[in-house]
Amino acid sequence: MLWSATRSSSAGLVGVDVALAVAALALVPVVLRRPWIGGVLAGLLVALSPVATPVASFAVLFIARNRPFRQAAAVAAVGVAGEAVQAFWRPVPSLPYGWRLVLMTIAYAALLGWGTWAQARNALLAALRDRARRAEQEQERRVDEARAAERNRIAREMHDVLAHRLSLLAAAAGAMEYRPDAPPERLSAAAGVIRASAHHALDELREVITLLRSDDTESPTDAPPGQTLADLPRLVDEARAAGQQIEVDDPLGPPVEIPPTVGRTAYRIAQEALTNARKHAAGQPVRLVLGGAPGSGLSIAVSNPTTPDSGTNGSAGTGLIGLAERAALTGGRVAHHVDAAGRFHLTAWLPWPT
Repeated sequence: MLWSATRSSSAGLVGVDVALAVAALALVPVVLRRPWIGGVLAGLLVALSPVATPVASFAVLFIARNRPFRQAAAVAAVGVAGEAVQAFWRPVPSLPYGWRLVLMTIAYAALLGWGTWAQARNALLAALRDRARRAEQEQERRVDEARAAERNRIAREMHDVLAHRLSLLAAAAGAMEYRPDAPPERLSAAAGVIRASAHHALDELREVITLLRSDDTESPTDAPPGQTLADLPRLVDEARAAGQQIEVDDPLGPPVEIPPTVGRTAYRIAQEALTNARKHAAGQPVRLVLGGAPGSGLSIAVSNPTTPDSGTNGSAGTGLIGLAERAALTGGRVAHHVDAAGRFHLTAWLPWPT
């Protein structure tokens, strides 16, 4: 009779376990969509049958990997409590209650730690990937800014060069127009200036366009170095050949060693000053003064009388603004004004290291 009752009770527990196993498996989608609710329900089912332990363990690991630690710890505590209840009413004869509770606590704690470590590792990898992505974007931004700055520099070079060449061409053409009775050799010289200026302008424009069309993978430092202060005598000779009167006071004497950046800036300042004088004060003499020494800086002063229709009233044009920006990049400065006698003055100072 006792054996029949025991057999009936065992059959009933098997039926309950099967039903609880189905219920536990049904909780898996709930754990995936609503981890907190699914984990708590799985922990409660553990109190009824050991068949719910795998689902409860999965819930603790899943929540620890994807949710805040406090939620995972709460679900793990519910699971341990369920194991304690289960061990009380469904004991294992060969395993004392206390040891069983300790082992289950260790198991849930291991799952909790494993999931937390995995979440921290994933967060670290995501942060490193984001940092790498940001570093790449920052590098691309710096490259784009460097390329844009170089193109702006090339544009300034194009403005300075073409303005100089075209003003020489206009001056020579104007001389031929207003003095058609000039001696043939003067007309021939003027025509030579026009031809040479046009030829040089086309060559320099071609170089600039080539640089602007260059492939983006090329380094901006591939740009040509440009003229320096040593090329100033040739600049003055070209302007004089076009009919411009220029007086040069150069106490520096023969070409001296000046940093390339400072030399290029000084050349462009002198070139822009002579160009402006031809454009706004045609026919007026220009005085160019150079001075300075290593340690004290390089000074450039250009002056010329203004004419009523010159339009030079001391306001900064595009070329003068560009010169100020160019000088500022080297640590120098540019100033200009018209004095009471109506004479336009352009002064510049550039650092000249010892």
